[in-house]
Amino acid sequence: MKKISHVLLLTLLMGFLFGCSNSNDNADEEASNENVTSEKTNGSGSEYPLTLTDAIDNEITLEEEPERIVSLMPSNTEITFALDQGDKVVGVTDNDTYPEEVSDIDTVGDMDFNVEEIISLAPDVVLAHETLVSSSQESLEQLDDADIEVFTVEDATEIDTTYETIENIGQIVGAKDKAEQLVTEMQEDFAELEEITSEVEEEDRQSVFFEISPSPDIYTAGQDTFLDELLQIVNADNAAGDQEGWVEMDPEAIIELDPEVIITTYGDYVEDVTDEVTSRDGFDDMDAVKNERIYDVDSDTVSRPGPRLTDGAKEIAEVVYPELFDEE
Repeated sequence: MKKISHVLLLTLLMGFLFGCSNSNDNADEEASNENVTSEKTNGSGSEYPLTLTDAIDNEITLEEEPERIVSLMPSNTEITFALDQGDKVVGVTDNDTYPEEVSDIDTVGDMDFNVEEIISLAPDVVLAHETLVSSSQESLEQLDDADIEVFTVEDATEIDTTYETIENIGQIVGAKDKAEQLVTEMQEDFAELEEITSEVEEEDRQSVFFEISPSPDIYTAGQDTFLDELLQIVNADNAAGDQEGWVEMDPEAIIELDPEVIITTYGDYVEDVTDEVTSRDGFDDMDAVKNERIYDVDSDTVSRPGPRLTDGAKEIAEVVYPELFDEE
C-alpha cells in the first residue's frame, strides 16, 4: 500500500514539473470561495442552500447538507474524516490509505477514475482536485451531465492554501465550525513547534536534503513546496533551497550541497534506505553520511495538504533536532 502511495506522489510531482501548479496565479480570486445568502443552518455553522466557486471557477450549489460524498484525492478524504464526516464518504480512490476506515469504502479508480462507478454510488457531491482537470476533463464533464455536483479543490502548494481547502470542504460537508477549529489547532501545533525549535542557535541550524525518489532519478523539494515550508517552521535550512518546486538533481550536485541531514520519503518502496543513499559514488564524503544522519519519514504526512501536515512537521523536527525532543 505504501508503494502505491509513493507512485501517486511521483505522479503529482510530474504534474508540478509540467506546470500543473499554476493555481497560485489566481489565488486571490479563488480564495474568495464564500457561501451565498442561505436559508437553513445545520447546527455546525454550514448553511444551505450553499453556493461556492471552486478552483477552476465552476460554481456549485448544494440545496441540502450532503449525505453521500465521493473523494477523488486522498487529501480530500483525510480532511473529510478529520472533520468527523467520514461516515458520509461512499467512494475513494485506490490511493487512499488513511484513516484505516477507507479500506472498507468502495473505490472508484485512481487518477483515471471510473465515472460509471461514481454515478452508481449516487453522491450528493464529488470532491475533485485541480491536478485531475487536465487529464480528466471529459470524465468530469460526464459527472456534470449526470447532474452530480463536483467541487474541484485547489492544488495547494502552501500551508495557508491548505487552511482554505479545509474551510471550503468544511462548508460543503456541513462542518464549517469544525473546520475553523481544525485550522486553529493546526496553527497552534505549528506555533508550538516553532517555539521549540527556536532554541536552535543560528550556527547550529541543520542543512537538510529531501529525497522524494531514489536513484537513478533523484527528486528533491525546492522553494514553494510543503517540505520547504515545513523546514522553515522547524528552523532548518533546505539544502536545495535555491531550486524551485520539485526538481531532479544530479548526484554530483547533491554531493556539492553536502547536507548535514538527508531525509527520504521512501517507506517500503526501498528495502534499505541507508544502503540506497550510502552506496552511491562519492556520498561517503558527505556530512550526513559520515555522521549517519539519514532518516526516512512518512511521505503522506509531509506531502498531503491536510491536517496531518503538523505530524509531518514534528517528525521532521524530531529527526533533525532529536535533542529538543529527548524528554518526550
